[in-house]
Amino acid sequence: MKAHQKGMVVWLLGHSGAGKSTLAQMLAHRLETDGYRTLPLDGDVVRAGMNSDLGFSDADRLENIRRVAELCKILLEKDLIVICSFITPMQSHRDLLRKTLGDRYLEIYLECPIAICEQRDVKGLYRKARNHEIENFTGIGSGFDVPTQPDLTIPTALWQADECAEAVYRLTIGAMPGGGI
Repeated sequence: MKAHQKGMVVWLLGHSGAGKSTLAQMLAHRLETDGYRTLPLDGDVVRAGMNSDLGFSDADRLENIRRVAELCKILLEKDLIVICSFITPMQSHRDLLRKTLGDRYLEIYLECPIAICEQRDVKGLYRKARNHEIENFTGIGSGFDVPTQPDLTIPTALWQADECAEAVYRLTIGAMPGGGI
């Protein structure tokens, strides 16, 4: 464990299938191998547990993000690197995160065309959304605001997973007080 580690939130956002969960796992492994303490928070897991009372209306999506932001604030006090993988489709929600978490928040946009996300969709969510079995599915029945000020944009359809992880790792280490040394 790094004795001087300061808490950070690395927020991976993008459409379902853009690579958020995969990248979160890779980043956590790399940081932990280097002695950093991490805690990955996956949007699907949080939705199924802590936020299972919420739906997908605009108000419920905001509340989902608000609760996670408050949890992240608590985890920052423990100097953990919290790696969040949430779709986070609305710019107003990202603005709330930046306001709540301040300079310990890194916003990483995983840019990926919907067609590629659909090809990667092992859960069949896009098919269900197109068949009207899922309402308000981001990118099909509900919009996605392209981030206005991400700290990093990664074109996951063009880069290999290890290249994506390395870019986020370097940004994370560089953003730490003292440069992560």
